[in-house]
Formats: sequence, C-alpha cells, structure tokens
Amino acid sequence: MTAQAQDSATSADAARPGRRGAAARPARRGAADVIQLTRRDIDGLLLCGEHYGAPYDLLAAALRVPPGRLPTILGRWRRTGYAATGRLGFGPRWCWLTRDGMNATGLGFPAVRPALGRLAHIRAVLAARLWLETSPGWASGHAWWHSERRLRAGQPTARRGGHVADAEIHWPSIPGSRYAGQVWAVEVELTPKPIARTTRIMGELLTSMQYSLVVYLTAPAARPVVSRAAASLPPGEQPRIAVRELPAIAFLPEPPR
Repeated sequence: MTAQAQDSATSADAARPGRRGAAARPARRGAADVIQLTRRDIDGLLLCGEHYGAPYDLLAAALRVPPGRLPTILGRWRRTGYAATGRLGFGPRWCWLTRDGMNATGLGFPAVRPALGRLAHIRAVLAARLWLETSPGWASGHAWWHSERRLRAGQPTARRGGHVADAEIHWPSIPGSRYAGQVWAVEVELTPKPIARTTRIMGELLTSMQYSLVVYLTAPAARPVVSRAAASLPPGEQPRIAVRELPAIAFLPEPPR
C-alpha cells in the first residue's frame, strides 16, 4: 500500500487515493509572482502535516520521486513558507510544516518541529503506512489512512486520556471488498512495554472502539511481549489481533560511535 494523502485538507479531490504518484507539472510563478503548487506538492504537504514530519528518504518514496529530485521540491515548499527542513539527529534530514503550511492545508494542527524523542516512532509509523499501502488489497478495497493527529483532534474532550491508536485503516462499504465497512487500528511498537500495559491497551482497543482488527507492527525487541499479550486475551478476541513485523524501511542503521 503506497503513501497516499487520503485525509483531505484543502479539497476532497486532493485527498483521493492514488493521487501522489500522478504526473505533475513543475510549479511555476504566475503574474502575481505566486508559486503554484502541483498535486504532488499538496499530497506531500498533507503527508508531512498528518505525520508530524517526514524524513527525506521516506518522503521521496511517498512522492515517488528519485531522492536527488527531492531538494528541488522542498525548496519550492520553503519558498511558499509552508515547510521547514533540517537535520534532526542521525540519518536523513526532515521536513515539517510551518504555521502557514498548517493553515494552507487546512489541517490546523500545532506547527512544531518533530520532537527528537519521537523521531524513531514517527518514522516507523510513516514507514508502516507506505508498506501497508503497497498491498493489492489496499487499492482494490479503496482503503484510506486516518492518522493519529486526526484521531486526537476529533476525540471528544470527555474521552481524552484513553489510548489512541497510531492510526486507523478505513475500508469503505463497496461491493466486492473483502473488508467492506471495517475499521482497523494500527499500533507500531518499537520497544517492549510491560505486558500488563500492552494487554490493557489491546483490550481497550478491542472493546471501547469496536475495531474489527488491531494490527500490531513490531520491531524484533517488542514482538515477544506483544505476542504474549495477544495470547493472553480471551480465545474469542485473539483472532482480532494481528501481529506482524515492521518493514525494514522503518529502521535506520545504528549511528556511528
């Protein structure tokens, strides 16, 4: 399942699946010296806003452009004032939206630089999205990704404080779809939590939100705890937990010492 900016901000058309890979004309300056953004630009800005930010390598993959072309695209985004870029620790540089970018896309989330302590998790969630969207079932089922930021923004004040999934996958009710009408929760686990906490989160997601499936994508270190927690659930609930490995693109090589 390849990255698609499904969660709309500026228009419904800009958020339809499959648009990110569409051919786009280079941005040009109009009579008013305003940079005109392409559909690929809009999709990329939405993706960065939805995911708190994006590392260059995954952003290039999401936009389906060679890595060498990305600096030109990001330079255009910076000239609009919609995005900022920089090196945030080891690995590729990052891109995130400014306040003007959040306003222009209509997302309205706080415009902050991705926190250093969350970089690994943010990367893994975005990598999970790109990987999931490459499955044949994603396109044929017209599935779409509902980000954690949208989940938090749409959560009633009275319910805040409970666990929020890293994302949801929505399957529209269309004829022939294997998962028509279902909503799945996605959880990305890089490090093991206490098994009691993991089991509690699983139970909360299965009961309070009535997800058809909770998909856990794990790093090797976290998989044993997640598997044990899933096995401890009542037999009738266990089939609603799927535990899978994160794709290799979710991880960076160890930094040099």
